[in-house]
Amino acid sequence: MKKTLAMLLALAMAFGLLAAAAETYEFSTGETIEIRKDKDGNTLDLGGIEVIIGDWWSSGEPAEPQTAAEEALAEYREWIQETYNFKIKEIAVSGWDDNPDFLANFVTTGGPENYVLVMRPDVLATPMANGFFYDLSTLDAFDFTEEKWNKNTLEIMEKDGGIYGMRAIASEPRDGIWFNKRLLEEAGIDPESLYDMQKDGTWTWEAYEELCKKITRDTDNDGVIDVYATASQQGGAMNVALASNGAAFVKKDENGKYYNATGEDAFMEAANWIVHMSQTYEMPQPEGANWDWTFAAFINGDVAMTIHQDYFKATLRDNMKDEYGFVMFPVGPKGDTYKNVYSDNCYIIPANYDAERANKIAYAFDLYTDPTPGYDDPDDWKSTYYTMFSDSRAVDETIEMMRDPKYGTFFLSDLVPGYSLGEQFYWNTYGRGGWRTVSEQLEESKNVWQAALDAVNAK
Repeated sequence: MKKTLAMLLALAMAFGLLAAAAETYEFSTGETIEIRKDKDGNTLDLGGIEVIIGDWWSSGEPAEPQTAAEEALAEYREWIQETYNFKIKEIAVSGWDDNPDFLANFVTTGGPENYVLVMRPDVLATPMANGFFYDLSTLDAFDFTEEKWNKNTLEIMEKDGGIYGMRAIASEPRDGIWFNKRLLEEAGIDPESLYDMQKDGTWTWEAYEELCKKITRDTDNDGVIDVYATASQQGGAMNVALASNGAAFVKKDENGKYYNATGEDAFMEAANWIVHMSQTYEMPQPEGANWDWTFAAFINGDVAMTIHQDYFKATLRDNMKDEYGFVMFPVGPKGDTYKNVYSDNCYIIPANYDAERANKIAYAFDLYTDPTPGYDDPDDWKSTYYTMFSDSRAVDETIEMMRDPKYGTFFLSDLVPGYSLGEQFYWNTYGRGGWRTVSEQLEESKNVWQAALDAVNAK
């Protein structure tokens, strides 16, 4: 038997039936990765291509590494550029406002630059309908079954079997409820109870309103409210209330067409409820205050809670004296779970490249966005977050859920040009300044919205 196996092995080697061992590279982290090959078995060569990841905020120069993880990332990115013969950098190529115009001009006129462009979520619909985005599903470089790709983005950017946008980053945590621990304790509420309710599934609209009732009170019995429960921005509060009840401004029907979903019971229930909450428990806007007065009201301890996005954490860490916590928005009666309303930037390749050039750009971006060898622990992101919060439960429980696609949703109205929800809905209905009922404002906006939906559905 040994002689027979040896003979078969020799024959296999002689006729090239055994594949050669994969070539690998070992990093300083001790992690070994396989070197990518082309169809001929040679190391992938991108021909010296220079790729620009174009946004509206980057300097073009990577920051000096401050941690071991950042040093490993710098080592990896230097290695891929040397090994596969390409250059890549992140640099601002447009302003926030002219981001869509920059894309349209480049697709129309072309140029020598090799772009992967960052696009805001609210400007994706028109260029996608106009064919300005390359169909990424046709490029060999991408395997969108890989875990690094954001599945919500892929779903949103899918059209007629093609994929026109991508994101190799987890979705950003968005609006939740920030709470001042001192003010809750003064109202007889254990701050940990909010985390406990969130964890055991009893964090509901009803539970939230009970807290607001306890907090909002006249402490000196002069007939004037001295402590208010909340102060929040209109759009964030309205959106997360709708999402928590399974509602949205726009949904898709069974044929994939957009329709106005504001007449559904879940929408009316959520919109009317959050307006009631604002009018009943929200601090009145101070005379002459700026639009962002709600942020200062929470930081200064004037209100116990505010609905705001995750990025507020940096401002609180640097400016707030009281300890604070953060939970997801409570679940509505028609909702099935907590919801994080995603609004993520998307990465696209302009449609005017030929297939060979687009594939080289794609390979460069795919390599650039791979996990750092030796630093692919899914919880690595937490180390930075812990420094931003007064407690670990906000990170381990709330932010953990917000990053999980299971708790995410996306408002399709962001993809419909002509929807300007601030002036068409939020500002006229929400808060003590609201001067129309939800029904009145929907009646006024419905024709504008329907025209916008018709335009998108026709393409």
